Amino acid sequence: MIQTQPNCADLSETGLIHFTAAKAKILSGIQVIAGHQCVPIEQARGRTLISAISAPIDVPAHSNSAVDGYALRSADLPMDGSSAGFAVAGSASAGNPFNRTISPGQCIRIMTGAALPAGCDTVIMQERVERSGDVILLDASHRKGQNVRQAGEDMRHGEIVLSSGRLLTPPDIGLCASLGIAELTVRRKLRIAIASTGDEIYDTGSIPCASGIYDSNRYSLLAALDRPDIEVIDLGILRDQPELLLDTFNGIADHADVIISSGGVSVGDADHIKTALQTSGNIDFWKVAIKPGRPMAFGNIGNAAFFGLPGNPVAVLVTFYLLVLPALEKMLSITDSPIAPMMKARALQAIRKRPGRTQVQRGILQCNEQREWTVKTTGKQGSGILRSMSLANAFIILPHHSASVREGDWVDVQPFAGLW
Repeated sequence: MIQTQPNCADLSETGLIHFTAAKAKILSGIQVIAGHQCVPIEQARGRTLISAISAPIDVPAHSNSAVDGYALRSADLPMDGSSAGFAVAGSASAGNPFNRTISPGQCIRIMTGAALPAGCDTVIMQERVERSGDVILLDASHRKGQNVRQAGEDMRHGEIVLSSGRLLTPPDIGLCASLGIAELTVRRKLRIAIASTGDEIYDTGSIPCASGIYDSNRYSLLAALDRPDIEVIDLGILRDQPELLLDTFNGIADHADVIISSGGVSVGDADHIKTALQTSGNIDFWKVAIKPGRPMAFGNIGNAAFFGLPGNPVAVLVTFYLLVLPALEKMLSITDSPIAPMMKARALQAIRKRPGRTQVQRGILQCNEQREWTVKTTGKQGSGILRSMSLANAFIILPHHSASVREGDWVDVQPFAGLW
């Protein structure tokens, strides 16, 4: 009888770890990086906030008008269907306040953003009055406090407005500027070394041999890691030479927080990444029950976390976004970030699947005329068909124990918009 070896088609295989267990093992095996830096707020977008921010002032600092109109005392408003006239005593605009107190029966012309004068608590929109010379006439349809932005309405002095662990967004930067904050203390950048491995891999711009292919994995990872909170160390293409791999990874481990390689983690004679991990570091697992992405190694070399991703282009992106990215966010201490949602969508076609492995299809997510989310695959789903990722706008995630999907079934979908 022919003796066969475990392979990627097997649903039960020694050393094959469940996707959720692999993710949990990764997250438990890495730590938040130490170190922080103070940066100008214009350089803080996409960085992790170290300490919570409390408002040092009220915002707005003064009660002000929300419209162009007339500011007056609510005590003078007409009642019971009557009307009243008000003498215009002056004007106020943003940066040029009216510094006197108005008398009963008076009002001032006021512009949007101008501070309310002493005694005024209500603003009448200019379109709601009749003006004749220096007198306005208004009816009884108005109420106390209308069209006024109260002092501290947005933020009050001492209020925590940004929490520690916040991944800073453009509105956060504007918020800090509105408080007069010029610098923020953020987590230092995560240093990540990346490499592609294989004798068959050639860089763009070069001419591959007859059996060679262009390296897309490194460029996919360079793009995925192009973030303000990450410093990338590009190790280029490493040939299938055990000594070279060991020397390169050992040499960079003292500087990088994370090493990510692609290729060389399967069971072929030239797949040396697993050997490098076993020789110079520690390997926690190297096979995950996920399709695509089964041959994925996780461990460490020195103090650097190590992710050995598969060689197939789609598998690289699937494992990066579903397994590596959550670990990087933990290392950066991101606890308050935009949500990458998981949602339900109705399948527009049948999808074949056997229980025993998490399967990640590339899908096109749309909203139909009934305002119902639907999804279909991008076509052929081979792990080497990178165009299936380019055409897609979402992952279709079929859980470990699920079987084939019928047309019309609800499936789990993760939009790419929440990932990059």
